[in-house]
Parts: sequence; structure tokens; C-alpha cells
Amino acid sequence: MTLRKHRSSGEHGMTRLRQILRSAFAVLAKLPGVSLLAGAMGWLAEAGTSGYPTDVKRRLMILNMFSYLIIVTTVIFALQYGLTEGREYLPLVYINLAIAAIVSLVPLMHRINDIAGGLLIVVTEYVAITSIASFLGREGGGQVLFVVGAAAPFFVFGLERLKLAVLVALTGLALHLYIWFNFTPDVARIPPNPRILNDIYMQSAITAFGLIAATVWYAFRLVENAKAETDSLLRNILPDSVVERLKTKPDTLIADTFDSASILFSDISGFVPLARSLGAARTVDLLNTIVREFDTLAARHGVEKIKTIGDAYMAAAGIPEPVSDHTERVARLGLDMLQTIERLREENGIDVALRIGIASGPVMAGVIGTQKFSYDVWGDTVNLASRLESRSEPGRILICPACRQRLEHAFDFESRGKIEIKGVGLQETFFVTSQKAVASH
Repeated sequence: MTLRKHRSSGEHGMTRLRQILRSAFAVLAKLPGVSLLAGAMGWLAEAGTSGYPTDVKRRLMILNMFSYLIIVTTVIFALQYGLTEGREYLPLVYINLAIAAIVSLVPLMHRINDIAGGLLIVVTEYVAITSIASFLGREGGGQVLFVVGAAAPFFVFGLERLKLAVLVALTGLALHLYIWFNFTPDVARIPPNPRILNDIYMQSAITAFGLIAATVWYAFRLVENAKAETDSLLRNILPDSVVERLKTKPDTLIADTFDSASILFSDISGFVPLARSLGAARTVDLLNTIVREFDTLAARHGVEKIKTIGDAYMAAAGIPEPVSDHTERVARLGLDMLQTIERLREENGIDVALRIGIASGPVMAGVIGTQKFSYDVWGDTVNLASRLESRSEPGRILICPACRQRLEHAFDFESRGKIEIKGVGLQETFFVTSQKAVASH
């Protein structure tokens, strides 16, 4: 019991901390300077990437940020060499400035194809690092920068060009070893100065580690963003619990049986002639408004939206997570849907009305399809709800006897009498008129 309390307290604390951090970041994001800087960084990251597919664009954005890091570090190297005593270091200044100038063309190279920028960086860096090593010898540590070539090519060229990435990495390794064995201190063009070489080696090591860390961090950040987008999209299509099951076991068939659930069908009466008079644009806009409002209501009442078919809306409660009050949930949803349609009717001056049918009983549910897949529901209860909707009246909710029994403690009804229902036969039905005041929340 104590452990549960501590865990609950810890979770509450973490939730509170996340809320505080979100608020702090939101305040920072509104500051003019921060907002301007974020906008500039976003523009720089996307430079030259327009027109590419999303996955390629993300890879090119990584390459752009990588190239900007190279520009910054090479300018720092140029300053370091320029401030070093002796004119013999001037060639190193020019080499580093040339690197910065050439690498700044990377966003323009994206206009050629998606690997041109990466190849430009590889050729420039490999030639420049080898040239600098010929001046300083291996004691200068320039060959350490080839370690970046062990990771960066896989982000730069993508796994679809694995052979090219491996070739670049192996070339970097070969050049690293070549410099180590061939540019010994005795063949360096600049006389060795231990103090200066130590500083340069340290700077090279810091740069190599920094470039690798920054590249991997940015790559994982983009991957996490992509995963979040995919997760959000899945949760807009499937129930949360189903998404978690698919993520855990993606190849597992999702098929469940529920002993008791409630299904709601609704349909806009007279919609076809209304659509003809409104035209395509206004019809889609009206339907979008209605469905968005219904989606909000469904979420509020803990009801799962199943699908829309034209102007029909289908929802269910008690699936995929069983609940004891599933019929009450869809009944409350239905009443709110009628109120929403009445409000939209008055606001837009259009003649629309909603028919609703609700049935309760056993159902089956699961995920079907591989392309544009969906979470769907089947069974006699689903068929009954559909047929009750078709036999309902505009502005009313028609329910079956099973629903009537489950709702009698909380709702008021009006008998519709016995009607013939296809596949069921003669059955007594009822209209839900309102929710009892004593049961309101």
C-alpha cells in the first residue's frame, strides 16, 4: 500500500514537472528573439529540400545541419591557425576557409539530386583533411575527423544506398590509417610545435565527437518526430488500446468478441437533395463540421467512433475496452448529437434532421485490411442498430428492448410500438426522449 502511494506521488510529481516544463518552453517560444531564431533554424534546415518525399527531406535536413556544423568548426579552425605565430600556418587558414565556402553550397546541391550534397561534403573533407595532415603530420590529429565518416554516411546517404555509405566509411578508415603511417612528424611540412599540436589535436577530437554527437542527436530527433506523427495518425484511425497491441505485436490478428456493447447509427434525413442544392464545396464543409462536432462529443462521452459512410455516423461503446455503462454512454451521445444538429440547422439556415438507432448486445470487432485499414464491428447487434436507425424518425433516437432495460433507470422513453425489423421480426421499440434529471451529471 505504501509502495503504491509513493508510486502515485512520484507519477503525480513527474506529471507536474512536465506541465511546468511545457509552460516554460511555451513562454520561451513566444519571446521575439527565440521565435525568430527558431524560424531561422527551421528555414536553414529545410533549405533546398522542397519537392522531395518526406523521408528523403528528413535525411537532407540532417545533412544541412551537418554542413552548418562543419562550416562553424572549420571557421574556428581557420581562426585558430590564423592566430598561430608563423606564416607557415596560412595555407591551413586558406584550406579551412575553402572548406567552409564549398560546404555552404550543400543546400544548392540538393537541386541536382539527393546525394550530390553528401558527395560534395565527403570529397571536400577527405581531400582537405589529408592535405592538412601533410602540413602538420599525424600529430595534428586531423585524421581523428575521419571517425565521423564511420557514422555520418549512413545518415547522409540513407540505408537504401548502403553500399555507398559503407564505401565512404571504409575510405575514411583507409585515409585515417594512411595518414598515421605516412605522415610521421619527420615528414611534416610545418616544424612540429608540441604546444600548438596539442591544441590542434584537442580541437580535432572535440570537433569529431561534437559532429558525431550532434548528427546522431538530430537524426534521432527527426526519427522520434516521425514516430510521433505516425503514432498520432494511427490513433486517429484506431482505438488507443488497439494501437498499443499493434505496436507490440504488429503481425498479430486483432479480433475480439464482446459479450455486451452498444452500437449507435445515425443518418441525416434528406441529405441527398440538400447536397444537390449546396454544391460540392458547401456539402463537404457542412459534413466536416458535423463530423468534427460528433467526434468531440464521442470523445467527451467515452464512445469510440467507428466510421462514417457518406452522411452516416457509426459509434460504439464497450469496445475495445469493456465498460458497464456502454448503453448510457451512447444514449447521452445520441441526445447531444440531436442538439448539435438542431443548433447547426439554426446557425446555417439549412433543413437537416438526424435519425438515430441504438442497439445493445454481443458484437465482434477487429482490424481489417492492409491498406487504408480500419477497426470495424460486426454482428446481429450492429445490424439491428442500423435497421433501427432506418426505421427511426427525424430528430429522434429509436432503441431496442435490451437498450430500454439498460436505460430505464436514467432515461425517459416513448413507446414506438411493435415494428417489423428485417432479420428480427416483429419487435417492440422505443424512442429515447430525455435523460432523467436525477441521473444528470
